[in-house]
This record gives sequence, structure tokens and C-alpha cells, in this order.
Amino acid sequence: MTNARICFVGDSLTAGTGDAECRGWPGRLCAEEIGTRGHDLSCYNLGVRAETSAQIAARWEAECRPRLPEHVDGRLTFMFGLNDMADQEGAGQRLSHARSVETARAMLSRARSWRPTLWLGPTPPRREPPQIRPGPGVTYLFHRDRVADLNDRYKAVAAELDIPYCDLFGALAEDADWNRDMAAGDGVHPTAEGYRMLARRIADWSDWRGWFS
Repeated sequence: MTNARICFVGDSLTAGTGDAECRGWPGRLCAEEIGTRGHDLSCYNLGVRAETSAQIAARWEAECRPRLPEHVDGRLTFMFGLNDMADQEGAGQRLSHARSVETARAMLSRARSWRPTLWLGPTPPRREPPQIRPGPGVTYLFHRDRVADLNDRYKAVAAELDIPYCDLFGALAEDADWNRDMAAGDGVHPTAEGYRMLARRIADWSDWRGWFS
């Protein structure tokens, strides 16, 4: 049995936006490890909707350190990047590819030097660019090709830093069930079924399983 605390750091895909059951993939993933596999986990969802990697980099450590004191077996997972590639109406792409990559390199390098760290890549949005309007006067437009490019760059950084990287974009871009789920929701956030798909894939990922071997 593994006794650990895990921080799940990310944006709305980590927070579980779009899930009518309000569990997202971290909740489902941890429920499987605790209820079915018998591990003793404390799971902290630190997803914040609409945040870019730069915003996540500014807060992750201050939020994780109180939850992972030195006397516990603490772990870190990160998922981000979709918001970096979005067009914000009137302002263009929220972060350049170069800044997104350099932010990821610095953040993940620091995380890895502190605690065991896993990195999950961004998921594919709907092929037809979806729009998200979180509030008056704010519109985000998401482009799948940009996310594909960023995912390739992230994979290269992960290899450079020797951090396990789960290529969710590559696994899901041509998956018929995933694409149906994107069509059923807002085109960016999964429905409850989509989050179940993510949780199953991550649960079977060899590097995630390695934490519990």
C-alpha cells in the first residue's frame, strides 16, 4: 500500500470544468487508487480555470508546499498549456510558444528538484475552433493545431529534463470517443464521460503506475 499526498496542478482541465459530477479526472483517478487498489492518498486539486502556464508558475509552489510538508511522501502532477495557445479577443495569442516552453521548463525543473513529478500534456480541443466566453467582454478561441505544436515542444522539454510525460494529445486526437465528447460539450472541456476516459488512461500509464508499484 502506498501512503502519499498528491497535488494536481493545472487549469480548468484539472479543476474538472464541464463535469456535471464535479469530480474531474483527479477525483476519479484517486477514487480508483483508494477504493479499488487500497492506497492511502490525500489528493489536492489545484486547478484554476483559464490560467496560462505563466499564471500557474506564479502560484504552484506557494500552494503545494503547505500541502506537502517535508515529513510526508509528497508527489506533484502538472497539466497545462491549452490556455497559452488560446486567442483572447482583441489581444491575440495569450502566450507565445517560446514563452510557454520556457515557463514550462523552469517550472517543471524546479518541481522535479523538490518532489517526484509527472507531467501530463494538454488535451485536443474540438477540430472546429471552439469559443469560450467566461464573462462579459472576454472570449477565448482555441486552435487544435497550435496545441499540437506545443505538445511536441513540451515532449522535447520533458525528455530534456527527464520528467515522465503523458502525451494525451497524441493518444486522443484521433480517438472517436474523445472527439464525440468534445462535440457534446463546449469543445474544450470534457463531459463526465470524457473525464472518465482521461482517468482510465492516466491510471494505466506506466509512470503513474510506477508510483504505486
